[in-house]
Amino acid sequence: MKKIISIVILTLVVVGGLVFSFTQFNNDKIASNEIKTETSKKSKQKPLSAEESKAELKKWEASPDGIHFKNWEASPDGKKVDAAVAKISKSVKDFTNMQAVVTSLSLPPGSKLGFGMMVKIDDEDYILSFGIEQPGKNIMNFKSEFDELRSLKVNDKIMIRSRNISKAPKYAYPIIAGDYVEREGEIIYKKTPRKGGC
Repeated sequence: MKKIISIVILTLVVVGGLVFSFTQFNNDKIASNEIKTETSKKSKQKPLSAEESKAELKKWEASPDGIHFKNWEASPDGKKVDAAVAKISKSVKDFTNMQAVVTSLSLPPGSKLGFGMMVKIDDEDYILSFGIEQPGKNIMNFKSEFDELRSLKVNDKIMIRSRNISKAPKYAYPIIAGDYVEREGEIIYKKTPRKGGC
């Protein structure tokens, strides 16, 4: 009789432990799914409407950074950069060729734009930035995406195309995003889209 009672108690303890473990596992799984769902909801926020974008811009313009930027834009330095932006904005918008001459193989001191160089287009100076260098696709690929760009020399004539031009008070020149570079009819750089869309 004692043996039977012991076996029943032992069975209940084992089954109880299994039920507790299974319940804990399910609770952990549910919590994990809730975190994933919450994260995916945050990352899949719908784009702002025109009115919301306008409101965000007004909010930023009233911030210390926005005020500083507006003051810089109104200054002689800001106006000079704006004039240089206006000269090439149509080519950037249409993604068409712009003839440039390499004037320096380095960026202004203190720049945090990744790899780049200085170029002159229509007698205006620009920063040509290619961003942070991405590693090769596999361990055995020692070739860098910027290797051919590093072969450029001062006074080389190049054709460039860009989808974006920007400006910032920190820089005395507009910043052209380097998307395509050609030298003597040969493509030496073409930006490859990053995984994940950006």
